[in-house]
Amino acid sequence: MTMSQSATVEVFLKAFKTLTREQRQTFLEGLLHERAYREDLLDVALIEARRHEPGRPLRAYLAERTRRR
Repeated sequence: MTMSQSATVEVFLKAFKTLTREQRQTFLEGLLHERAYREDLLDVALIEARRHEPGRPLRAYLAERTRRR
């Protein structure tokens, strides 16, 4: 991300924080009605929820997945 993009994101975030609770709710509902944004938000939420789980090698996951079939 360039400095310009980072600055834009920072300004947008500050503006979002100044919205009332109702305005934030309306804005977020608007995002959720857009399929691509909804998928992005769900991805971010999932990543955050699982951030502290231990990792494992991809090969171990693939081996387990193959055994389940």
